[in-house]
Amino acid sequence: MIEYEILKIIWWVLVGVLLIGFALTDGFDMGSMALMPFVGKTDEERRAAINTIAPHWDGNQVWFITAGGALFAAWPLVYATAFSGMYWALLLVLFALFLRPVGFDYRSKLENTKWRNSWDCGLAIGGAVPALVFGVAFGNMFLGVPFHLDSTLRSFYEGSFFALLNPFALICGIVSLSMLCAHGGAWLMLRTDGELKKRASKAAQLMGVVYLICFLAAGAWLYFGGIQGYTLQQPFDINGIANPLAKEVITNANPGWMNNYTLYPITIAAPVVAILGSLIVIASASKVKAGLTFLGSSLAIVGTILTAGFSLFPFLMPSSIDPVSSLTMWDAVSSQNTLTVMTVAACIFVPIILAYTFWCYYKMWGVITNKHIEENSHSLY
Repeated sequence: MIEYEILKIIWWVLVGVLLIGFALTDGFDMGSMALMPFVGKTDEERRAAINTIAPHWDGNQVWFITAGGALFAAWPLVYATAFSGMYWALLLVLFALFLRPVGFDYRSKLENTKWRNSWDCGLAIGGAVPALVFGVAFGNMFLGVPFHLDSTLRSFYEGSFFALLNPFALICGIVSLSMLCAHGGAWLMLRTDGELKKRASKAAQLMGVVYLICFLAAGAWLYFGGIQGYTLQQPFDINGIANPLAKEVITNANPGWMNNYTLYPITIAAPVVAILGSLIVIASASKVKAGLTFLGSSLAIVGTILTAGFSLFPFLMPSSIDPVSSLTMWDAVSSQNTLTVMTVAACIFVPIILAYTFWCYYKMWGVITNKHIEENSHSLY
């Protein structure tokens, strides 16, 4: 049997991979729909933008469901605390996502301008709101979530929905939204042509600039803004009983959440990759080079998520009102047997899912043109 410590690290990595997979795939779905009303000037252009993601959007969304399931199975305390404490924020995401399937199916049912414009706004909201809220949620992780655990490990959340919308978290939300919009713009560049492609390239370039400014601003705020970082007091038995209350946590503003970059210098590669990716987006989008732009936005996504993960490590959900109650990958985890079974299942099914996903993209690849929309107006979204 694999050692318990190794299993905990494996699932920290795997959940991170699932989040990256979700951001890379469903990210361009959300980003392209958030941009669609702005880059699509005619009905045919907007339909072209919608149909670039038509064969894939529901499959891409499975990454989100899988990440939630993995979170529940690997770190049940984190799942329970996050989904109860951030209940209204998650409901907002859920209702925004509701607009996507009905918007895709009903938008083109009537040839009425107001009808179609209304659904276009709904699709844009369904793309922009989740992207923004996910970033806000990550921003609040750095500030600490107002919850505590009692002696039976029941979680009690003492915050409110509007408290989540603080300035630092909103900057993180803009980082997430602009990052996914740049990714969506790059996707539209790959899958469309003509004026729509040119407008998508300008949008991707603008979003790349916004992302870079806000990413650097968030990093500077973390370093210079006096935000408290959390550190586990050593010695800490990472193979001990999974009890979040059986530890001591130290808070400090300097170096704060930057401490891991000193302890593990290789982790500095994550923010470097994010910044490099954004620069590639800005430079390549200005020359309408779709492939390089998509590569750059993908690097920015990977670098951003890794930056957040490396900064917080090993914390998953710090507590702002009771640091000892903070949940980490070492002590908020499922049993060794559970992680072992999950690891075996992941080794079997993840390669199958990846192979099927790549096959789908390969078979359904192609540029969606206005002519294609006109010739297939009754069979496409």
